[in-house]
Amino acid sequence: MKKTCSILFVYLVLIAALSGCITTTKPPEKTQYIDITVQQAKEMIDSGDVLILDVRTQEEYDAGHIRNSTLIPVQVLDKRWNELPRDKKILVYCRSGHRSLQASEILVNNGFKEIYNMKGGIMEWINAGYDVIK
Repeated sequence: MKKTCSILFVYLVLIAALSGCITTTKPPEKTQYIDITVQQAKEMIDSGDVLILDVRTQEEYDAGHIRNSTLIPVQVLDKRWNELPRDKKILVYCRSGHRSLQASEILVNNGFKEIYNMKGGIMEWINAGYDVIK
């Protein structure tokens, strides 16, 4: 009887220990940026509830940019992301969409939650007939 109780006790302790190590919950998913079309970007901008981030070079920005956009080139974004508000949606664009992908990743990796990448960049924006400021 004593031996049976000891085995039962060890068995229960083992089950209790293992049940604490096995979990069915998934780890929290990493925040991701959302790819959007220029039409969706235009709607977002028209609603006024977004910071527009241009990640091209100063020369490209001077040649034409979306009204009220903030310029932080992707090459320096990893040093300047702290200039951006964390409590606002951020729409990221570049010339064709490649640098904005990089910039969106940088922002997400630094804890920003609402990042929208404009697919096709300003080239697609212009092709859709939307205005740029020079």
